[in-house]
Amino acid sequence: MPRRTATMLASTLILIALLCAGVLIRVPYSEMSPGPTVNTLGDARGEPVLHISGRKTYPTSGNLNMTTVRVTGADYDMNIVEAVYGWLAHDSVVVPHDTLYPDGKTEEESTQENAEEFSQSQESAKVAALEELKIPVTSRVVVSTVVKDSAAEGVLHAGDVIRAVDGKAVEQPEDVAKLVTKHKPGEDVVFTVIPARTAAAAEKAGKEPEGSRDVTLTTRKAPEDPSNPSEDRAIVGIQAGTDHTFPFEIDIKLADVGGPSAGLMFSLGIIDKLTPDKLTGGKFIAGTGTIDDDGKVGPIGGINMKLVGARDAGARYFLTPDDNCSSAASDTPDGLTLVRVKTLDDAKKSLEKIRAGDTTGLPSCSKG
Repeated sequence: MPRRTATMLASTLILIALLCAGVLIRVPYSEMSPGPTVNTLGDARGEPVLHISGRKTYPTSGNLNMTTVRVTGADYDMNIVEAVYGWLAHDSVVVPHDTLYPDGKTEEESTQENAEEFSQSQESAKVAALEELKIPVTSRVVVSTVVKDSAAEGVLHAGDVIRAVDGKAVEQPEDVAKLVTKHKPGEDVVFTVIPARTAAAAEKAGKEPEGSRDVTLTTRKAPEDPSNPSEDRAIVGIQAGTDHTFPFEIDIKLADVGGPSAGLMFSLGIIDKLTPDKLTGGKFIAGTGTIDDDGKVGPIGGINMKLVGARDAGARYFLTPDDNCSSAASDTPDGLTLVRVKTLDDAKKSLEKIRAGDTTGLPSCSKG
């Protein structure tokens, strides 16, 4: 065999061996890429994303798209070839596996957590939107979860309304923890509660729940905190949360989406449907951001992937959380204008400017 032919054959065999090794060798990385975008003013799978009944609504136009990020599953082992391709591709990002699934979290656990965050974001989006429109919302502190084998298990239940702790009224979920931790482990604490079933029946009837009762629990010592091993903190084993009663029905229906990052766009969609002015003026606007009950917009993950997804869907403007602005501005797709927002009111005012064609004064994002 001629030397040149032998060299080419050997090189080909080595290349094949390297490719096979690249496919077989697994690496601890995951991939993020642009996910689908959904117009909160439109339909998804044949039904409205936002459905409001019991209150007058108005026609809308244009787009207020929420954006998503597609990620590889927790149980998927990426190989070297896929990792290198992801690193070189402009429309995807390869990150350490633990970044997306910390502490060995399984895909099922991550999905459940994302579903819970998505549900909470919907509630906060409704509250923020109605508060922005000066429509009253009734809120109350409730038992959100009960820890297994805790002092509260079997005594308190998810959905129980917490009126007071040790006779002191509670107005915010954090009030519960503050009052419980005034005790030492082993001491009794008295909860004044309305059972979840009673509260649900009252809500269905459109009335304020009544019929509270006192429940006495003996506190226990909280698990040791490695950062503060001398701490002797009392707990009863519940997580307090907030339950809201809305003056009319607002349903948000969107399957196969998780996490809290659509909150801002849901709020804007609700406002648009409840007001005669068309927020977008017929323009295509996308965005992202968590939102709390007070209308504060928070940062999200995967901002650059969401920008690409929005641009590819046809968006011209992108509502960007203030804390994500620097990263977004460092790699903004052509044709997409970033609009910095800190609150729901900021976003609403920026939409008014876009609708009027006055975009010179829009708050912008800059590189850090």
